[in-house]
Amino acid sequence: MTEVEKAEKQAYQLPDNAFRELKPGEEYEPIMRPDKVYPEVTPWSVSWGFVMVVLFSAAAAYLGLKVGQVFEAAIPIAIIAIGLQQATHRKNAMGENVIIQSIGACSGAVVAGAIFVLPAIYMLDLQASFFKIFLASALGGVLGILFLIPFRKYFVKDMHGKYPFPEATATTQVLVSGAQGGSQAKPLLLSGLIGGLYDFIVSTFGLWNENFTSRVTEFGQYVADHAKLVFKVNTGAAVFGLGYIVGFRYALIITLGSLSVWWLIVPALNLFMPDTVLNIWDPAITTPLSQMSPEDIFKNYGRSIGIGGIAMAGVIGIVKSWGVIKSAVSLAKREIKGKGASQQEVIRTQRDISFKIIGFGSAAVLLITFIFFYFGVMNFNLLHAVVAILLVAVIAFLFTTVAANAIAIVGSNPVSGMTLMTLILASVVMVAVGLKGEAGMLAALLMGAVVCTALSMAGSFITDLKIGYWLGTTPKKQETWKFLGTIVSAATVAGVMIVLDKTYGFKSGALAAPQANAMAAVIAPLMNGQGAPWVLYGIGAVIALILDRFKISALAFALGMFIPIQLNVPLLVGGAVHSFIASRSKDEEVNKARSEKGTLIASGFIAGGALMGVVSALLKFGGVDFDYAAWWETANSEWLSLAAYLLLISIFILMTRPSKK
Repeated sequence: MTEVEKAEKQAYQLPDNAFRELKPGEEYEPIMRPDKVYPEVTPWSVSWGFVMVVLFSAAAAYLGLKVGQVFEAAIPIAIIAIGLQQATHRKNAMGENVIIQSIGACSGAVVAGAIFVLPAIYMLDLQASFFKIFLASALGGVLGILFLIPFRKYFVKDMHGKYPFPEATATTQVLVSGAQGGSQAKPLLLSGLIGGLYDFIVSTFGLWNENFTSRVTEFGQYVADHAKLVFKVNTGAAVFGLGYIVGFRYALIITLGSLSVWWLIVPALNLFMPDTVLNIWDPAITTPLSQMSPEDIFKNYGRSIGIGGIAMAGVIGIVKSWGVIKSAVSLAKREIKGKGASQQEVIRTQRDISFKIIGFGSAAVLLITFIFFYFGVMNFNLLHAVVAILLVAVIAFLFTTVAANAIAIVGSNPVSGMTLMTLILASVVMVAVGLKGEAGMLAALLMGAVVCTALSMAGSFITDLKIGYWLGTTPKKQETWKFLGTIVSAATVAGVMIVLDKTYGFKSGALAAPQANAMAAVIAPLMNGQGAPWVLYGIGAVIALILDRFKISALAFALGMFIPIQLNVPLLVGGAVHSFIASRSKDEEVNKARSEKGTLIASGFIAGGALMGVVSALLKFGGVDFDYAAWWETANSEWLSLAAYLLLISIFILMTRPSKK
């Protein structure tokens, strides 16, 4: 290797302060220096970005609705972008790859927002059309971008090193290793291969169970049946890698939130009310608590506590961020009056879209949404439209920071829980102003779809912006092209949804659409005058308030209460391994080297798992499906799962050993 080649590879290296908090007076300087201009928005990056957004929007919508599996597109798109770069021997393509990934990642955000809610329109025999589906998704996505941009600097710069940003970390490592090439990319490629094959074997062939549970023993089964106490851990490589990047502190809080529901609240409900049927807010529940499994008790009752906690954590976050909000509003006022700093005075890596555009753009989008509601819902009058747009604006704005916080902490956006809360609030309010029946259901679903897509986009976009911050792209360019990517994705998703309905029919049962089925089940009784689990929401809200008083992250704890236990425990396992690796030597330099190498390997696990998850889902969609349900019912499949998991963790620890001190 020549000295020039060595210098080029060294240039594509993240600084040592990329993932830690900055010391007083210390500045973070990204790989692409702020004082230089790099290729970013080019015909190459834009055209491939739009190809990615169409392909992945169609694939994610098909798979999410057909087999009920939604995948994140950011990492697979980053890997494809690097592959295209290397195949064409393209030089200085890091900025272009970020733009390709950023445009393409619109697919996952818009798809999640659309398929979680809009299929319920078909399921409830309401008026559905391409125009309604497209407009609800597009308006929501654009609104999410506009609402998030004022908070970009706070999340990606001011809070640098305070949040783990697991998905952004993994994607950044993929892009950096791709730029470095050669031996520098080997740890990522090797770990990606190991993690990808590991998860592929489970999801495709079912060689061992995806979870290890306490039911593997007779005593564990007895406790689960009678005390409603169960332990579960997902043994996947990608989830373990996620836990490593999240770190022990946040993982512990999240897992404690999960255990508070699964090990305290669920058993307590069964202990004190075993023969009670709690169906005040859901008449479809006809089974006494003693006859429910722990999973059913969590699904019907415990998860609602998490939703209340997330909502209150969002309110707390808004109150605490009020200074940031006021600062953003003041800056916008000064800029609109022409008194703000010009774009030329702001360094390239901190330039955002003008606050004039954000302010007038937000007003225009809300006005179009108001007109859409007014003319798009039958029996809608002026009062209904005003109430609807106020609800959408307030909820979307309040929960934008919640979505961004959730992605920054755990890499998972609780958008389904926030959307469920939106649908419930929308239904209750719309009934109160006189809109019921089919018109009320359609109105609530369209409102929910706009909010859901806005929050999904906000969470996804903060990941893109953090990647850009680490690498040194221009935020304004990412923000500008994100709008167009969102519109293309919305049109693609609407077309796919129309085709699927005509091919299978959403009411036929041939399409899984689990989230939309849940939304339809919730909204119908509410529009007929039935209630919601306000007591459970209130319990979650009180818990969040108490935690905040004790300086504990209420959002992390509430996320744990909402997300199933099997997806929370592996976060703690990964976080514990991180703590072990970063402290086992007396030499701090060795600990630092091992910790950083672990982050790279964990990113490979996440990338490999994400990519092979797409392949596995495509195989199932194409009819290549192995029947391993009976095998997974046996205890041996779980014991084998535990053995494979321990072997995976051991390999991970061995791989973190640096070749040199």
